[in-house]
Amino acid sequence: MIQMTLIQIDNYGPWTVTPRPRNESDLQILQAELYADLQRQIAMKKGLVFYTRFDNLLAITNGLNHEDHLRIQRSIKNRYPFTISMGVGAAETPHEAQKKATMALQKEGGAQSSERKQILAVDSLVDPEDSFVQVAHIDINSVTETLTDIESAFDTNFMVNKAQHYLMTKLIKKGALLFFIGGDNFMAPCNGLSEQEIEDILVEINDEIEIGLKAGIGRGRNAEDAAYMADLGLEEIRDHNNDMWTHVIEKDY
Repeated sequence: MIQMTLIQIDNYGPWTVTPRPRNESDLQILQAELYADLQRQIAMKKGLVFYTRFDNLLAITNGLNHEDHLRIQRSIKNRYPFTISMGVGAAETPHEAQKKATMALQKEGGAQSSERKQILAVDSLVDPEDSFVQVAHIDINSVTETLTDIESAFDTNFMVNKAQHYLMTKLIKKGALLFFIGGDNFMAPCNGLSEQEIEDILVEINDEIEIGLKAGIGRGRNAEDAAYMADLGLEEIRDHNNDMWTHVIEKDY
């Protein structure tokens, strides 16, 4: 099973305009620092954080228990001008796990409620014996030659976002998630999907929008191990100079 944690800044919207609107540059810096800070702390337990809307983040947290989450919340409270609340859920698929985490937190109050502060709402935690994470590292084929070196920076970004949209649309139907991780790279927590199902999605996207994609798939007891295996799978594809196929490496645990 996979464990997902929703991280939400408490009462963030009202805080950004009280007593007057804060400088946008300062808010962007603060959001980036929070993301880096959370990534550093959760990575210590072999988890992995993904930004969604910056005031909301999602993390794969297999290996983190109740106290681990509380410790991170205390650390953020001590060093930032706001607090964070967390919802935690575990399920067979990433989409269902994040849904459980979200619903658990929503029951404790709204995101802009002045009453809700530093809540830890746990729907369920993964038993260490049942812990399992599968992720796919997906990237665009030959993006430097076909986009980066010939198109404008914004047009290239537009095409990367287009690929992301199509991937998200197709993966969510399978209970998987997708996150942009920089450059032309995406990471998809995808417990329950077979190599063939992922390859079929990549082929469909190439047929529909003419953007070629490739993916390495990794498996492990935690996000760090699974992501590393996925990276190795993707590198093997690159070493073979093959522009569309998937590869599975399973962590030996």
